[in-house]
Amino acid sequence: MTRILNILIALDCFLFCLVCLGNVQRGETASEAAYKLERDGRFFGFMRPVIDTLFWFDPKHCQRAYERAQSLIEWRAKHG
Repeated sequence: MTRILNILIALDCFLFCLVCLGNVQRGETASEAAYKLERDGRFFGFMRPVIDTLFWFDPKHCQRAYERAQSLIEWRAKHG
């Protein structure tokens, strides 16, 4: 199951990078990138409401994905 999840996340990163013409950071999922791009007023930020609509059961999906990624980055910085 972990292998399938890793493949899906890699596919997510790859496809969003293609859509955004490389305007995302390495390892960033579409949800994280869309939230950050919208927050910063960048063009592909329009994707955030689209993605949140697809995840209708989690209305703030992109924001939560971004916050999870940031907390993981902070944790890694503290614990090496």
